[in-house]
Order: sequence, then C-alpha cells, then structure tokens
Amino acid sequence: MLQYLVIVWGIINLAFTSFYIREILKGRTKPNRVTWLMWSIAPLIAFTAAFSDGIRRAALPVFMSWFAPLLVFLSSFINKKAYRKLKKIDYSCGISSVLALVLWRITKEPAIAIIFAILSDTFAAIPTVIKGWKHPKTESIAPFIGWLFSASTSFFALKMFNFTELAFPIYLILMNIILISTISFGKARKKKKNNKIQ
Repeated sequence: MLQYLVIVWGIINLAFTSFYIREILKGRTKPNRVTWLMWSIAPLIAFTAAFSDGIRRAALPVFMSWFAPLLVFLSSFINKKAYRKLKKIDYSCGISSVLALVLWRITKEPAIAIIFAILSDTFAAIPTVIKGWKHPKTESIAPFIGWLFSASTSFFALKMFNFTELAFPIYLILMNIILISTISFGKARKKKKNNKIQ
C-alpha cells in the first residue's frame, strides 16, 4: 500500500510544478534556462540507469524529476518576460553539467552513472541557487516543495537499500532543501533590507 504513495506524490509533484509554470506564464517567475534544461536531462540518466537495474516504482520520483523540469523549460519560451539573461557562471555550470553526462556515457555502469547524474544535476542547480539568493523575487519554492515530498516517497517503494536505489533520491531531498532554504532566506533578507530603507 505504501508503494502507491509514490504515484500519489508524483501527481502532487505535477500540481506544484503547474503552479510554477503558471507563475512563469504570468511573468512573475523567471527560470534559469540552463538549470531547467539540464534538470530535464540529468535525472533521465538516473532513471534509465535505475530502470535498467530492475527498479520500477522507486524510480518514479526520479522520472518526475526529469519530466517536470522539461515542462518548465518549455514554458519559459512562451512568455518572453519569464526569462533571465544568462551569464558566464550559467554557461560554465551548463558545460560542467554536460561534461558529467558525457563521462557517464563513457562508463555505462549503473552506479557510476548515478554519480555523474548527481554531479550533472548539481552543476545545473548552481545558477538557480545563486539566483534564488540574489534575486529571490524571480523564484518560487513551489516546485521544490513538491519535489522534496516526491523524492521522499522513494523510500516507501525500495526493495533493496543499495546505492543504485538510494543515491539519487537522497540527493534530490538535500538539493531541494537547499533550494527552498536559499530562496526563502533570500526573500526574507530582501524584505528586511527594504524595511530598513523605508
């Protein structure tokens, strides 16, 4: 029964992502395209590796961590105002993320693939972490809350507590906590600064 929670949280994940996409279409949220493009690729590798290793339901949150960013990335092209100009750090992280994917392609080993997928995803996240701190008004914590809970449900569907099953879900939980905290503290910091000016 607990395994079906993975499916439920997958649906909830989409709901949180839909809210984020709505904010993009209204021009309130401005996603970093490098981050969201790479987020739509790196988890796909982890999902493919886990799936090829015989993992099914526990891999669903990882699948959602690929599909949801893809929707966000595509949505950023609908509203031209929902876009921030890329900087050198964005391109550097993007290149590093791609390099990690290439290294995975060379190894083709499930466990090593997971490691490189995590590295790729981390490099992809850096621009949004920085933007969430410096320009918190351009971000929303909605999708990251959804993904945090979605990743947490992986543990209910695990059959074998091994590296292939545990690594990426644990990483997703930690990264989403970082993103939520960074954006939330960034907004609090900006609000405090504005109050002092007034």
